[in-house]
Amino acid sequence: MKVLIVVNAYIKNQSQISQAERIAEELQKRGATVEIKKNFALAEISGNSVVSGKYGFCVFLDKDRVAARLLEKSGLRLFNTAAAIEVCDDKMLTNTALANCGFNIPDCIYAPLCYNADSQVDTQFLNGVVKKLGLPLVSKTNYGSLGAGVTLIKSEEELYDYEKRNLLSPHFYQKFIDCGAGEDIRVIVIGGKAVCAMKRRNESDFRSNIELGGKGENYPLTKELAGLCERIAGTLKLDYCGVDILCGKNALYVCEVNSNAFFAAAERVCKVNVAGEYAEYMLGR
Repeated sequence: MKVLIVVNAYIKNQSQISQAERIAEELQKRGATVEIKKNFALAEISGNSVVSGKYGFCVFLDKDRVAARLLEKSGLRLFNTAAAIEVCDDKMLTNTALANCGFNIPDCIYAPLCYNADSQVDTQFLNGVVKKLGLPLVSKTNYGSLGAGVTLIKSEEELYDYEKRNLLSPHFYQKFIDCGAGEDIRVIVIGGKAVCAMKRRNESDFRSNIELGGKGENYPLTKELAGLCERIAGTLKLDYCGVDILCGKNALYVCEVNSNAFFAAAERVCKVNVAGEYAEYMLGR
């Protein structure tokens, strides 16, 4: 079987390159022929139809929603699907999709879209944000990976300045869950099954990301934790994902869900062949 692995057209991050290479390695061990390609016009509209190369399926490691939709329209099965990638790429869409489904999500308030550069910050809106969420609070841009666009806001002045700078960008505000500064649990889920859990801790940043200096260690994958993350992945219809969980004083909270979560650290500290299990699942499907 010939398999296409798609990475971003302008890829620079070595972790992204390594991710593609590890998946290719495990697919090849199982008899597949693999091509890793940058996302340059891999599918296009020709006449009245969408055309692409001939592959058994595609491992889509980019976040380009249009490219994903085009590849699917050409008949390719994508892992993950375009719809699943889209809902995870937009953090507020993720929260919306998980709301009313029985999950604990930190209270959040979306910032209304603004289209005019000369608009003024609405202080009444920001006062409501502080009243509802308290301080400190977390601000997040809807789009962003590796901790980018996530900020801890400690005062009303910082909140006003942040809103002013980001008025034209989709963003939202979220209640700060005090679970230990810079700590969360990353759970990898493949084909609806949680395969490993890793505690991430960053002593120099409230964001736990490994790429920002966080350290990972194996974490017990309890029945409660596994079941929670499996239900999250099922709700979002994900073939593969990393679910980030915050351990509050009285509950587990869903922080974020990453459709292309890096797994190198998880493989190392949890001693689990994540790429191999993902390859087995895709070939089985």
